[in-house]
Amino acid sequence: MTSLIPQEMIESVHDWADGLGYLGLALLSASEAALQPVPPDPLVWNMILGADDGLTVALIVLVATLSSVIGALGGYAIGVYGGGFVLDRFVSTATTARLNILVERYGVTGIFIAAVSPIPYKALAWIAGAGRMDLRLFVAAGLVGRGLRFGIPGALLGIYGESMRDSLTWTTFTAAALLGLAIVIPAAKWWQNLLDEEE
Repeated sequence: MTSLIPQEMIESVHDWADGLGYLGLALLSASEAALQPVPPDPLVWNMILGADDGLTVALIVLVATLSSVIGALGGYAIGVYGGGFVLDRFVSTATTARLNILVERYGVTGIFIAAVSPIPYKALAWIAGAGRMDLRLFVAAGLVGRGLRFGIPGALLGIYGESMRDSLTWTTFTAAALLGLAIVIPAAKWWQNLLDEEE
């Protein structure tokens, strides 16, 4: 979904949110988890790189996580009251089918997978709301998943940010890219094959 948005718009939204500090981070994280497509991750990373200490890093991750889950509750409510209409208008049929399979087959684990991955979390929140998934389990999976999504990069950037940047040579970049591909390609194939497995 983010690939359809002009890069200039994404950057302007991030600049606007960055100017508001923690409030901007909270608004961006919450609205992305409920409705809009601009991800908060680059803002989280930039704020962490600019942090002075570990407590500030932890606060950034906490704000991003909690506001994202609160936003997902808004997405859940959208699913409860307008699920079918919203899904038909804003999510492709194939994506909706895959997300439905994810929830039906994996339940809370499916919510966790979407929360920690690039799978559209807001669409899964809409589906969870439309299907009246247990709200406590939905929130718990979101807290763990979003906490890991923001916390792991937060810890790495907070601890190794400067040294990671300094050690980014052609060799280390290539090794990181190959490792990323080794993870992303099987995950993408699994996501694409969810419909085939169901058949």
